[in-house]
Amino acid sequence: MPTLPDFRLETHFSEWEFKAKHHLTASDAESISMRDLLAMASPEEREAFENLWLGYTETFGAPDLREAIAGTYLRQLPSDILCFAGASEGIFAANNVILDADSHAIVVTPNYQSHETLPLAICAATGVPLDPDDSWSLDIDRIKDAIRPNTRLVTINFPHNPTGTILPVDRYMALVELCRPHGIYILHDEIFHGLGPSGVRHLPFIADVYERGLSLNVVSKSFGLPGLRIGWIACQDSNLISRMERMKHYLSICNSGPSERLAKIALENRERLLARNCRIVDENLPKWDAFFARHANLFEWRRPDGACTAFPRYKGTEGVEEFCRSLVEESGVLLLPGTIFSSCLGPVPDDRFRLGFGRSGLDEGLAAMDGHILRNSAD
Repeated sequence: MPTLPDFRLETHFSEWEFKAKHHLTASDAESISMRDLLAMASPEEREAFENLWLGYTETFGAPDLREAIAGTYLRQLPSDILCFAGASEGIFAANNVILDADSHAIVVTPNYQSHETLPLAICAATGVPLDPDDSWSLDIDRIKDAIRPNTRLVTINFPHNPTGTILPVDRYMALVELCRPHGIYILHDEIFHGLGPSGVRHLPFIADVYERGLSLNVVSKSFGLPGLRIGWIACQDSNLISRMERMKHYLSICNSGPSERLAKIALENRERLLARNCRIVDENLPKWDAFFARHANLFEWRRPDGACTAFPRYKGTEGVEEFCRSLVEESGVLLLPGTIFSSCLGPVPDDRFRLGFGRSGLDEGLAAMDGHILRNSAD
């Protein structure tokens, strides 16, 4: 297997995530404590958690957890669900099972880096950029033009990381109809499904509308529970699910038993958790609106459709890389410069940065940003 390149985003977080005072680029919603999550459980669930046998668990995932996950979809059975130790393991397994050296993959850009680097480590890949002048939407004709006889996989991500865009449903279904006659799998990274401002309409899960659709999800983002490390893929293709399960034997083998119990409690309280996290988004977005209105000379701002991230443009003369560097080093405010999302498959705007608005405590971070901008404009 070829050596994978440095994972720029995770390396950046490794250096700064727990050092910076104000983490304003997080892509996960506000988390809760173990106590708060267990308070949502029934007495029977709490007792089962406390008396849990700490042995190996089933590679596919606990049967009752898979049943709870299947219940979040319209058409999925527990047998359509394969659990993973977070979404990244699912991304790794899907790419390595679907693709081989003779395959071709299509990936939208910008994207989470492993969606690009993993297929590139296996086969040829083509990037199809989202259009910032079309609200970061996807041109289906560009996907059509990129398809080759050996194309096996198209990877998409809506609500999109980092822009927060949600693809119009007609384009989404057009993509499915484009891929279906070619037998192309669609891996849809749906980890932000359910999260966003009030009234947002999310796309149907790809596994529900397409027989070769892989719905990738996790409790980390919309649920705000990344410490559990529980993710999954839902797919109607039983053979593919079986092959990914055998790939998992080389990876985590099985999930954490305590995490599976806690994830099931979270799923049973899904609406409550999502409503809480969407309220935080509703509270935070107007604060970012006001911030960018105060600094319209420095930033170009577009409200995202969903999720809890956005990708505004920085117009300062020193460039976004230097702005983000000085901001974290001098004022303790962490953002992700657009260069983190650069792609080997084509150009990605390098004058933007990712911000997050899914966590509490935004006011202090915005005040620190205001102060940093004021100090630097006075210099």
